[in-house]
Amino acid sequence: MRRYHNMPLVHIDLIEGRSTDQLRNLVKDVTSAVSKNTGAPAEHIHIVLNEMRPDRYSDGGILRSDEK
Repeated sequence: MRRYHNMPLVHIDLIEGRSTDQLRNLVKDVTSAVSKNTGAPAEHIHIVLNEMRPDRYSDGGILRSDEK
């Protein structure tokens, strides 16, 4: 049986538009920080990146895509 007690799951919500290299570096850095602070091995850390289109995200009642 597989043990899941030491398997951190991190969700990150972002407005789309970052390059693959930026996302790659982000997950590398987050994995390192989570491993350092939880003791979980890097291979047990899971990260979900949720990229939203700017026209699907509002801040203060204004769509991000409408901001100038």
